[in-house]
Formats: sequence, C-alpha cells, structure tokens
Amino acid sequence: MNLYSTLQIGDYHINHCEDDLLIKKIGSDKIVCAVMDGCSTAMDSHFASTLIGKILRKVIIEAGYRILYEKDNQHSLEEELKEIIKGLFKELKFVKNHLMLDEKELLTTLIILVYDITADEGLVLTIGDGVVCINGNITEFDRNNKPDYLAYHLHENFEDWYSGLSQKIFFDHLDDVSIATDGISSFSKIKKTDSDEGINFMQYLMIDQQNNDTEEMLNRKLKQLEHQYGVKPTDDLAIIRMIK
Repeated sequence: MNLYSTLQIGDYHINHCEDDLLIKKIGSDKIVCAVMDGCSTAMDSHFASTLIGKILRKVIIEAGYRILYEKDNQHSLEEELKEIIKGLFKELKFVKNHLMLDEKELLTTLIILVYDITADEGLVLTIGDGVVCINGNITEFDRNNKPDYLAYHLHENFEDWYSGLSQKIFFDHLDDVSIATDGISSFSKIKKTDSDEGINFMQYLMIDQQNNDTEEMLNRKLKQLEHQYGVKPTDDLAIIRMIK
C-alpha cells in the first residue's frame, strides 16, 4: 500500500497555511490519517489546525501503548475511532482551560480516517466540511461555509455529542481512498497557459493515478495543474491518499 500527501498554502493566503495533516500508525495493523482546516475568519487559524494535529498524535501514540497491554481486548474500528475522538475532546478541553483560550482560537474542521490493514476495512469521520473519495466515489461535505466545529461543543457531554455525529463513511475494501480539506474546491485560474483544456480537479487529485510510482504524486499533480492548466488552489489544501 502506498501513502501520498500534500499540504499547500492557498494562493489568496499570505502569512500562514491554515491546514494541517497527520499520518500515524496504531500498532502494526491500523493507520490513522487526518486533515484539518482552520477557520480563516477566526483567530490564529493555523494554530488551531496544528494543535489538533499535535493532540491527535499524542492520543494515537497512547492508543498504541494501550493495544500492547490489552492484546486480548480487541476494539472494532468504530470503538477505536470513538476512543481517539474522546481523547482529542478531553485534551482539547484541558488545553482550552489551561491556556485560557478563546473558542475562536480553536476553530478547525477535522476529517479522520481509521484503516485496519489486516481486515481491509476502514471508517472515515468528517467533523465540519471537506471531501472524501472511497474507491472512485467522491463525497463532499459542504455546510455552506459554516462548519460545525468540534470546539463549539467542548462544553457538552461527549457521549451525547458523539452519538449525534452522522458524517461517517464505512468501507470494507480499499483500492484508492483519499481525504481532503475543502481547498480542493478552490482551484482558480492564476495565469495564462498555452492550453485551454479543462480538467476536473477533484478527479485528477483523488482518482487519477498518474505518477503513482512516486511518493511525490500529489505534489507533481499540483505542479502540473499550475504549469499546464494555469490553476492553483486559492484556499489552503491538505490531501492524504492511500492506494493499494
């Protein structure tokens, strides 16, 4: 299985990339991938997405240690995902209180994928908006630019909040799976080129397998879009793609 990723600042952004991404293994047979998109109209959006990534890394490492000590207690993907989000929820709430952060400093979307290599099954959860592609089927989660951020719910009971999450996709076979922030919908013409040919940006980045022989596949595709078609994402963009 090959893993590809790219993180790029949008052409309309100047100082910081407000997206982030994470790829981390749990034990030897599970992979967790996540992309985050900080809210541009909030405060220090790059901080929010990066903070979520750092906390997720900590929670996933702790989950790996737990598996070592609980070999006879196997968790389903749904249970594994819930424990990760519960850990994130708890840690983010602690950091908010400890650093006396404003809610607007913690606004970021999250798409998280948990994949079991041995069982060849996975689960994707989207909190907010973004794009998911499962074996050629693209799903856009679009909330009219008003994502329901996790940080809005830190005062709530975790179990009640989590039970209401509905933007989940299960799959039982992985050929080609991608997760991306909504920057993938923001491509715009930024310069003239010799070619007037059109292209579907989502399909090109999430389905087309050109350059899949190099781990730089997604970066090469972005360069090709820029130089051949004259387009770049105007919003920040984070993509993770897994091809078997």
